[in-house]
Amino acid sequence: MKVVAKYYTKQNDHIECQMCPHYCKITANKFGVCRGRKHEDGKLWAINYGETTSVALDPIEKKPLYHFYPGSQILSIACNSCNMRCPFCQNWEISQGEVKTEYVAPDVLLKIFKDHPSIGIAYTYTEPLMWLEYILDAGKLIQHAGGKNVLVTNGLINEDPLSEILPLIDAMNIDLKTMNPDIYKKALHGDLDTVKKTIETAYGNCHIEITNLIVTGFNDKKADIDKLIDYVASIDANIPIHFSRYYPNYKYTKPPTPEKTIEYAYEKARERLNYVYIGNLPAEDGAHTICPKCGNMLIERMHFRALIKGLEGNKCRKCGEEIPVIIE
Repeated sequence: MKVVAKYYTKQNDHIECQMCPHYCKITANKFGVCRGRKHEDGKLWAINYGETTSVALDPIEKKPLYHFYPGSQILSIACNSCNMRCPFCQNWEISQGEVKTEYVAPDVLLKIFKDHPSIGIAYTYTEPLMWLEYILDAGKLIQHAGGKNVLVTNGLINEDPLSEILPLIDAMNIDLKTMNPDIYKKALHGDLDTVKKTIETAYGNCHIEITNLIVTGFNDKKADIDKLIDYVASIDANIPIHFSRYYPNYKYTKPPTPEKTIEYAYEKARERLNYVYIGNLPAEDGAHTICPKCGNMLIERMHFRALIKGLEGNKCRKCGEEIPVIIE
């Protein structure tokens, strides 16, 4: 199915998409960078509307979201579109290639949600913001039914579409890949300023957590890591941050991130941020939520399973410190 896309203008011989900072100029019968929008019959169409590559029931910790209904399950769904071109993409088969999809109408997604023990829907695996029209329709149904809408996103979207979708969104995990604007532009086909604007706009409007995949020879210098930590701390020291270990994938073949690099990021971040986590690497200390005031174990995690141990509501049971965590 396809629907008329939002956020575009008609020019003399092309259509300009205004969804993200690429501002794709699309001639007749051609696609935008994301491959989800096509110029046909003088209109821009969201040809990816409801076209789904996968549906799965996941732990919320897998998103990763550690401070949003810990221990819960969330129904995860993906489109086959992305507006970036990361050479180390972990889901490149469905984000960068042509894959078989199945149409899942918004009302069908609502039924699937109701039939499963899920807190809501996570739009994830690829780039959900390129599914804007679908999420606006499906997200309203999910919200009305009492479910939560979650985005796992690269954050590459313009202000107007972001402002339209935010009222439906309960939580976001935003992938902040580097603080180097040139690398963002040349290597990732993205834009750092736009991603930062998304983070800053989402902050205060919904729950947010940040992920940084530390990639060998790409963004793994101490100065790179320090600058990213400083940026997140400048917004709020309580924003949870997840440092994830890279493994060779897609077009990038350098060896996995050294463990000592991840350990440096973890220890350095803890100097300025209250909630720091490690992903893609067995690290007991980097999985748990610890009270930043008294050191009490609040949430214990192992293999995407979470056990709430030291919380009374959203406060530390030992010292009474208020913890930025949303509990069922």
